[in-house]
Amino acid sequence: MRFTTSTDLFAELAERLEASIAAALDARGAAWLALAGGRTAPPVFQRLSSRIHDWSKVRAVPTDERWVAHSHPDCNLSAAKAAFASARGLSWVALTPSAPGGEASAAFAAKALGVFPEPFDAVLLGMGADGHFASLFPGAVGLSDALDPAQRAAAMALVPNPMPSAGPHARITLTLSRLLNSRRVMLAISGDDKRATLERAHKDRLPVAALLDHCPTLEVVWSR
Repeated sequence: MRFTTSTDLFAELAERLEASIAAALDARGAAWLALAGGRTAPPVFQRLSSRIHDWSKVRAVPTDERWVAHSHPDCNLSAAKAAFASARGLSWVALTPSAPGGEASAAFAAKALGVFPEPFDAVLLGMGADGHFASLFPGAVGLSDALDPAQRAAAMALVPNPMPSAGPHARITLTLSRLLNSRRVMLAISGDDKRATLERAHKDRLPVAALLDHCPTLEVVWSR
């Protein structure tokens, strides 16, 4: 679905997430979300916060996290919590310790996610101009394992190569298989450059091509 403005995109994504949460609460009494970081996400989350009156039965996890302290400005979890500041009762699952040290490891994330193995009710993903989603960056060691739809691990540690100038850190990312274990998967992109990236994803063997191949129900929402 295409929109003329980013404002319309944010409103549409908030509406879709609201619908997924409502359906989950009605069917199972709880909702479980995996939510992207990046620039598109905070305006969506701010809108969504005011649309749900009771967040006490909703749980969320970032789709990926930087290997930094939760007090660091590059922490995805802290940014998401700030955007959801008015969503009282919303509970979060962290992918990293509050003050991680040493080499990035997915052990903390694996333990945390192991407590909640059920399918997500909704996954919201963004995409970079290089075709990465979550922290599944082209060139990262271990990328092919992380993109394997049969991968049993829910999360993996990856180091982008080259390291992005925005958020130059090792990452913990949900694997493609864990992201696909969801009742709804949405990919939000903005700008003509990212639309062009998506269109050449298969030709250039970009990570997002795996998402397109293995998620036939993927909802792509785009704005200029």
